[in-house]
Amino acid sequence: MTSLRLLGVTTIVCTLLCAAVPARAASPALVVDLATDTGPLKYGATGFLYGLGNDGIPTDTMLAALKPQVTAQKAPDGLQHPNGDALQVAPMFKRAGGRDIQVYMQDIYREWPYENLGIDDYLAKVDTMARKIVADPYRTSYVYVPFNEPDQIWYQGNLNGLLDAWKRVYQKIRSIDPAARIAGPNFASYRAADYRTFFTYAKTNNVLPDVTTWHELGNDFFTSWYDHHADYRAIETSLGISPRPIAINEYARFSGDLGVPGNLVQYVTRFENSKVDACLAYWTTAGALNDLVTRNSQATGGWWLYKWYGELSGHTVTVTPPTRNGSLQGLAALDPARKQARVIFGGSLNVTDTYSTDVVVKNMGAASYLGGSVHVTVWGVNSTGLNASPGPALIHEGDYTVSGGQITVPLTGLNGAAAYQLIVTPNTDLTPAGPATRYQAEYAALGGTARVTYGPNTGYSGTSFSEGYGGSSTAATTFVVTAPGDGYYNLGLRYSAGPYTGAPQNRAARLVLNGSALTDLTLPGTADWNTWNTVTTKVFLQAGVNRIGVHAFTTDDRDAVNLDYLDVTATTGTITAYEAESGANVRGGTAVIGANSAASGGSYVGYIGKGAANILRFTGVNAPAAGRYRVVITYANGELGEGATNYNSNIVDRYADVSVNGGAATRVYFRNTLGWSNFRTTVMTADLRAGANTIEFGNTTAYGPDVDRIQIAAALG
Repeated sequence: MTSLRLLGVTTIVCTLLCAAVPARAASPALVVDLATDTGPLKYGATGFLYGLGNDGIPTDTMLAALKPQVTAQKAPDGLQHPNGDALQVAPMFKRAGGRDIQVYMQDIYREWPYENLGIDDYLAKVDTMARKIVADPYRTSYVYVPFNEPDQIWYQGNLNGLLDAWKRVYQKIRSIDPAARIAGPNFASYRAADYRTFFTYAKTNNVLPDVTTWHELGNDFFTSWYDHHADYRAIETSLGISPRPIAINEYARFSGDLGVPGNLVQYVTRFENSKVDACLAYWTTAGALNDLVTRNSQATGGWWLYKWYGELSGHTVTVTPPTRNGSLQGLAALDPARKQARVIFGGSLNVTDTYSTDVVVKNMGAASYLGGSVHVTVWGVNSTGLNASPGPALIHEGDYTVSGGQITVPLTGLNGAAAYQLIVTPNTDLTPAGPATRYQAEYAALGGTARVTYGPNTGYSGTSFSEGYGGSSTAATTFVVTAPGDGYYNLGLRYSAGPYTGAPQNRAARLVLNGSALTDLTLPGTADWNTWNTVTTKVFLQAGVNRIGVHAFTTDDRDAVNLDYLDVTATTGTITAYEAESGANVRGGTAVIGANSAASGGSYVGYIGKGAANILRFTGVNAPAAGRYRVVITYANGELGEGATNYNSNIVDRYADVSVNGGAATRVYFRNTLGWSNFRTTVMTADLRAGANTIEFGNTTAYGPDVDRIQIAAALG
């Protein structure tokens, strides 16, 4: 099947009466060479400075879907900002599969630039911090960063002073934590002569950093990154120093880059090409993955770029842009097992530009399994600022005949603020990719033994399907979907379950929502593997991004199925609301009803917490049956806390300890809503008994958020 669809454009097929038109002039070419294996994927550019606020800020799903590698956070009990403590966010980062947590040790100080109380004061603080890190269960994941931009803070114009301080702090850390990994020198920019001096001194004095760091925050990154990287590697070689891992632990300019896919893709491609780690800079508020997340569980346009990046598989191959240091950049990966090539690209001189490019994929003989005719889909995601993105849109789909070992995909009307993903598969498409609410299994994230084979099967949608569930307890296909609002959605899973030796006629698969098992699906057997069936399950999804996994889970072959796609469509269901100000509820101590026209019913309950007696207890919360429910909490939190006085808003993510029916409390953090009249929602899970229940909000040490109301919905409709 051959199809070509351009977003928002109607394709007009000319008849023989159409006048001849001149040939299209060639556009600048982005050339992908499938014959050059440049190594395993690093995924290093998916790093964050203060991207995490507190445990659950942002949600695990927003983090895990990006395959995070490195985060940089403040010192244990640091005063620089009210949240982002490295030891407090470590559990969520490790749950999401994160690798390294850099500890910005100077963030123990409150002021910016850091108040200089002398090296002895700092060494005493280093002693305290290192002992806390050594005692932490995640100690092997921490990387000590003793100095932050020392070329501008404390040691500006005094490199010798820095060298002496580095040696003393380094030795102090090692005396407490002999296995410590230490990063530095962490200059505000790459300074070639000073890096040579620093590493010469560090080698002579046996205080070499384990990880080399600096920041890339200026316009010169775009023209000079490869020179910076090459110069540093030349320094190592000339000094006989074994290559250090490099972490650019702050990148992107003060304005215009964060959340803008077309600009961010230029950083991602350069860092992955050089196989380094890198963390987005902290220019705005903590806990939002540096403007990739809004309202804690919703994606901005930039988030989808990093999701694409995290889903690349196989190995990287060379991409040659029109000019080496130009604004149009691309990154590509080839996966022989999956029989796919993926290209992420974008960027223009100005985000307001409209431009064209020819994506040339050459040396396709190196991936002969793609065949002599291939299918191409191209997806785009635009910048949405700090607003939620609806997700990627399919902008082009078509079949291409390989000629001279290559194909050329001409693309016009591209947006300078957008990023794009191009996927090349064998020419096995039976239908178009489908509507925005349909998620094809062959493009989803695959785990365990799940695979895409592009075999001889028929009847599927799109280009193929995922398989590998037979004889497996590890196969998983994970769809990353967008829900426009909190509520019920029908999940239509299309599958086949033909005859399979040792398997029963009817099959099963485990439905996993946002990392937690939700239910086991019953999947009636199909006549053969070319017959497809759809089973629909109604579930409650939170507004924004959700991860929906279909997992093998048995030791036998009851879960031997193939998966075609997942349809996600809004539906209705029973959701019961309970107002915080209701007279049926119990308010204790300082908890009081307040008026706010932005709240549901015009009222809310505030001053909950800062004492054990100051509680709000919802009573008569009715559940028609015992089971798992979603509790949607509408709240406001506009608190600003103490910390450095600079360009960052020192937001406080208030928390409440929530207990159900007097049981053990669950601590829930509430993302700052940036104003007391901005009421937002967060969703927690609670096991309720049949009939009346109580849900109590409290906080013995600090105030919780203003609570407007709660809504109760069964996890399964």
